[in-house]
Parts: sequence; C-alpha cells; structure tokens
Amino acid sequence: MPGAAHAASLGAAGPVAALGPDWMDPMSLIERFGDAALVGIVVVIFVETGLLFPILPGDSLLFTAGALVAQDSLQISLPVLLALLFAAAFLGDQTAYLIGRTVGPKVFDRPDSRFFKRKYIDQTNAYFEKYGGRTIVIARFVPIVRTYAPVAAGVGKMHYRHFVGFNALGALLWAVGLTWLGYLLGNITFVKDNIEALVLLIVFLSVIPMIVEVWRGRRAEKRAAALEAQIAADAAGTGGEHAVTEGTTAVGHEKDGKDA
Repeated sequence: MPGAAHAASLGAAGPVAALGPDWMDPMSLIERFGDAALVGIVVVIFVETGLLFPILPGDSLLFTAGALVAQDSLQISLPVLLALLFAAAFLGDQTAYLIGRTVGPKVFDRPDSRFFKRKYIDQTNAYFEKYGGRTIVIARFVPIVRTYAPVAAGVGKMHYRHFVGFNALGALLWAVGLTWLGYLLGNITFVKDNIEALVLLIVFLSVIPMIVEVWRGRRAEKRAAALEAQIAADAAGTGGEHAVTEGTTAVGHEKDGKDA
C-alpha cells in the first residue's frame, strides 16, 4: 500500500522509535502493516481502548493516519476513515466497560507486570474522583488512563446510558478530532517535512496530563505524611507534658503527706 511506502520513505526509525520500541512509533507500525495498514490502524485503536493493553500510540497514530490520507498515501476517503476510527474507539470502550461490569473488581486483582501496574488504576480512580463521569471523555486524551477508565466505569456500574453518551462524545472528539486535525495539517509543507517531529510533540503533549496527575499525587502523599508526622510529634509532646505534670503532682502529694 502507498501508505507503507510513504512511511518507509520518512524513515522507520524516527525520533519516536528512538525513544522506545518500534511499535510505539506510528510510522513504524504503518510500515509493518504493509497492505493491511488501514486494518492495522483500526485494530490498534480498538485494542488500546478495549482490551486492557495501554501501551500503544493512539494519539499519534490517529494524527498520522489523517495526514497520510491528506497526502494520498492511504487510499481511502476521509469520511470512511473517520467512521471506521470512531467505530473502533467507541466499540473499544464499550467492550472495556462490559469487561469491568461482568468481571468486577477482580479484573484489577493481579500483580504488576510490564503492561499492568496498580498505579494505573490509582491514577484512573483519581480522575473519577475529580471529574466523575466526564472522565470517560477526558481520559481519551490521557494515555493509559483512557485504557482503564471504561473498565473502572464498568466495575463501578456507571449507568449504562450515561456511559454510552460520554463514550460517544469522547470517541468523536478523540478519534475523529485528532484524525481530522492530521488531515487538515497533512498537506502543509512544514508538516510534510517535519511529520516525525510533530508526532513526537503529540506524544509529549499527550502524556503531560498524566505527569501532572502523578506529580499532584506524590505531593499530596508527602503532605499527608508530613501531617501524620506532625500529629505524631504533637501527640508525643503532649504525652511528655502530661507525664511531667503527673510526676510533679505526685511529688507534691508526697511532700504534703510528709508535712502532715
């Protein structure tokens, strides 16, 4: 497929691939998919959102797909591509929600591994505590959290109609929005000449919310630990004062007894 050839011409080992495994680089992925590039892109979006596999380049892959269509490197009409990616994103979250609702909390009851860590669940829960049902929309733009948010919604038995509404809006803004953005910018000379750098920028921007949440969480933990230490110190100091007071009182009583 021309898309694979175009990706190869841009260089499979771009700056994104240099920072991690090849399958995190959308250009490398598209090149590997070859003639099945379109199918591969749709499958990646579905898997990242629906099958609890969080380490995939969703944001950058959507943008790249749109740019390649604009450059006629993927031979498919934009409306069809947008419809397929919307369906993949929407059905992915629906699948994850059903997994969480069917399996329940034990879906998260497993040891940490390369692709699953307990902190991912904690980060997702922090989003729900802060944003409620809107997390389903917001999480679309936060790597890792977008994978676990629909599962957590299922585990928490969010009202199905509410979930479907948030899911549809999130899929529209994320899958359609980022792909359309790539299409609009894809024929700009600067974008054509620097697409790898732009993809790297998208990857960087997409992880900023997660970094901020981690930083806030750690700061909150430090504050809580400092508060606990202060309370313990105050309690110890109060206990010492009581001991001194009781000792002084006892000596006073003993002296009064002798005087009597």
